Amino acid sequence: MTARVRKLALAVHITLSVGWIGAVAAYIALDVAAATGHEPQALRSAYLGMDHIARHVIVPLALASLLTGLIMSLGTSWGLIRHYWVVISFVLTLIAVGVLVAETRVIRSFADVAADPEASGADLRALGNTLPHSIGGTLVLLVVLVLNIYKPQGMTRYGRRTLRG
Repeated sequence: MTARVRKLALAVHITLSVGWIGAVAAYIALDVAAATGHEPQALRSAYLGMDHIARHVIVPLALASLLTGLIMSLGTSWGLIRHYWVVISFVLTLIAVGVLVAETRVIRSFADVAADPEASGADLRALGNTLPHSIGGTLVLLVVLVLNIYKPQGMTRYGRRTLRG
């Protein structure tokens, strides 16, 4: 990868990754509203908004971030399995994307109830929230962010072998 292409790929990857974190922040605001709200219309709006943000913003950004991270690791000297921080970042991102995709089913089911005009305020209040997943996912994303900024020392066995020749 040439320097110009690498810089472009890095800019795209950072933009997508930061966008993912920002979209999760917006989602958490609605999740808190759903967890603390009592007004049926506010709950309906929160659950429907959470569904739209999750499916149309967070999931695409997460998948694109995963893909561009893979491209960055394979297209640069860092490699995918040469340094522990890259391996850990990639595995944590895979886990985050997996949990996110699974959680979208729950979010969709909440939105289906919220979209039903027959659902009462009690039905909406009984739905619950996804705050533990939202907050946990944010923490994972922040750990990945810190790893990618600080790049702690430590090469894998494969990385040490390729360094020697």
